[in-house]
Parts: sequence; C-alpha cells; structure tokens
Amino acid sequence: MDSPRLPAAIRAPFEARTWRALLYVLIGLPLSVVWFALSVAFASAGAGLLVTFLGVPILAGALAMCRGFGAVERARARGLLGLDVRAPEPVRGKTGGAFSWMGAMLKSGASWRHLLYALLHMPWAVFSFSVTVAFWSWGWGLFTYPLWQWVFPAYVGQDGIQLYGDGTHDFYLDSSFEIAVTCLVGLLFVMMGPWLLRGFVAVDRLLVSGLLGPSRLASRVTELESDRGVVVDTAAADLRRIERDLHDGAQARLSALAMDLGLAKEKVARDPEAAAVLVDEAHGEVKLALQELRALARGIHPAVLTDRGLDAALSAVAGRCAVPVAVDVDLPARPVAAIEGTAYFTVSELLENVSKHARARRAWVDVWRAGDRLMIQVRDDGVGGAETTAGRSLAGLAERVGAVDGVLAVDSPTGGPTTVTVELPWRA
Repeated sequence: MDSPRLPAAIRAPFEARTWRALLYVLIGLPLSVVWFALSVAFASAGAGLLVTFLGVPILAGALAMCRGFGAVERARARGLLGLDVRAPEPVRGKTGGAFSWMGAMLKSGASWRHLLYALLHMPWAVFSFSVTVAFWSWGWGLFTYPLWQWVFPAYVGQDGIQLYGDGTHDFYLDSSFEIAVTCLVGLLFVMMGPWLLRGFVAVDRLLVSGLLGPSRLASRVTELESDRGVVVDTAAADLRRIERDLHDGAQARLSALAMDLGLAKEKVARDPEAAAVLVDEAHGEVKLALQELRALARGIHPAVLTDRGLDAALSAVAGRCAVPVAVDVDLPARPVAAIEGTAYFTVSELLENVSKHARARRAWVDVWRAGDRLMIQVRDDGVGGAETTAGRSLAGLAERVGAVDGVLAVDSPTGGPTTVTVELPWRA
C-alpha cells in the first residue's frame, strides 16, 4: 500500500514549484531595474523630442525595445512559472517602409502595454524581492539556529543572537528553551514563505498575461478567423461527401436505370417478356435510388427537423441506431436553424459512433437549456476509450462545435461508460 503523502504545508518548502518561483522573483529584480531604466530613458527622450522629427523614431524604437523585454519576460514566465502567454501580433506597416512601421508601432496598443509593464513591474519587483528575501533568509536562518549558534561564543564574543540590549541590560537567545523557540519561529517562517511567494508570483502572472499578451479583441479576432477556417473546411468536406455519395450511389443507379430502360425499349416489340423483366429491374433500381436520395437528404438537413424540431428529429435518429436509445428533449422553444442543425448533426455523429465502436447495450440522449446555453449529453454503457485526439472522428466533431462557439467534453475511461457533453450557444 502506498504511503500517505505529506501535508501540503510540509511539502511546500521543498517542492520544485516553490524553488522555481523563488528563482523567478530573485531574477526579476535586476531585470526589472534594467527594463525600467532603459524604458524611462528612451521613452522620456522620445516624448521630449516629439516637437522635432527625432522624437518619433526614438519613441517608436523605445516601444520596440519594450516588446523585446516582453519576449524575455514571457519566456521567463513560461520556463519558471509554467505560464504560456501568446505573443501579440507583430507590428507591420501598411507600405512596409520605415515611416509606416513607426506609425504602426506608435498606434499599437500592445506596444504601449509593454511599456506600461516595464514601468509597473519595477516597484512591484522591489517589494516582492525584499519581502521574499527577508522571509526566506530569516526563516531558514532561525530554523537552523541550533546548528550555527556556536558561532557567536566562538567568534563574535557573545552568547547568541542579541534580542535586546540598551547598554545596561542584554538579552541573548542562548538557553536551550530560547534556541528551541527560535527554531520553531523559523519553522513557522519557512512554512509560510512558499505561500507568500506563490501570492507574489500570482500577481506576476496577472501582469504578464494582462500586459504582455494579445488583447482580448485581438484574441477574439484570431479565434473567429480560426473558426471561419473550420467552417469553410467543414462545408467543403460536406460538399465533397455529398458529391461522392451522389456519384457512387444515386447517380450510378440512375445510369443503370437509363440503360435498362433503353434495352427494354428496344425489346418491347420483339420480346415483351424480356422487356417486362428489364422494366421490373428498373423499378427496383428506382426504389433503391430513392432510398439513397432520402438518406442523403437526411444527412444534409432532414425534413422532420425543419417541420417538427429537435425532439422528433432526434427520436428518428435514435430509431435508426443499432442499440436502444432513450431520448429526452426539454426545450422551452426552438433554437435558430444553425444551432438546431449543429445539435442534430452532433447527436447523429455521436450515435453513429455508439453503433460502430462502443459495443454498448443502451444509450441515452438528453437535451435541455441552461441559461444562454443549449446542453446536449449523449451517454452509453459501452467499453469507453473515446478520445478527441487528432485523426479521430470526435476531433472533427469538436472543431465543428467550436466553430459556433460551442464546447465538446468527453469523459470515457477505459471500460466505460462514455459521456459526451456538448454546449452550444442558445439563440431562440
């Protein structure tokens, strides 16, 4: 049986996370002093010379220099704090020339945030460095006092640490009890130090992520561009699938039907019986072609979804599943067609995965509204092991859901059961 883990208060002073945070704070002060001095010098020089032409390139260069400082800070936070902040978009002028670049740099909000970071971080670094070093040195010094108390009588000429002295009365920490109390106080400092340190680096995390990364608007634009690409790729894939299904299915059957009817037309006068056989075969091909066209239409957008909504459409999908499926749809109204179609396609794909891969005996589909979100949950009692890694069908489904600001979460331990939860934005 595994031994119980030590309490967090005891483990914290010795964890690698604590020592990385300590290194981050210790390195932060000299770096912040350099960033502050250079930023103030160049920015003030550029601002002071704006009345002349020289101020523009100096100020633009100061902002570019601050962006370089930001790259160092992001790398330091990534390596020591595990904080991965994406770099803001690079500054590009409209024409590619020097004047265009300087104008773009002066208009860049990210560049000014980097300058603000250089100005704000220095006083914070001084405070966090001073408190951390004081706590850390006093804590470990007092905690290990029994080991080095002998230094005072041997080399300093006094009995121990002088706690009080006014020329008449002196108080030294030299008795066994006083040494033990000193050690306990040091232990308290040692145990409190990591939590104080984590509070300091939490502020550093906020500064780095808030000032040295892309703005929320830029992040949202990038996300929407990515979603647009996913939508375009999905639409292109759907068109290719429809074209393939038509070419390999209904089109091939209709071609065979045309040939059979042509042969029947030639034989209708000479050999009516053979012509009747060909017409009967053609009739069968027509039925199969109609079935394939109906299945293809259901895959694009079924009529029952348009006419009767998600409840009836999902019940129809569940009826075609290889395992019994219980469907529970509790919605106060119908969502917009785009969200409704995405929900239908998502459940169809998930139930198809249940039929093909889950080896389940039963499945359940629940759909409800929670605030401004449309919630979908598909569960089965199969073997589990479903993943959203690249190359899996669930990965493509997660991208399709994400393209409409949705989220897909999979809980599928080996051995089952599997629960897939989907959140879509609610728009009635």
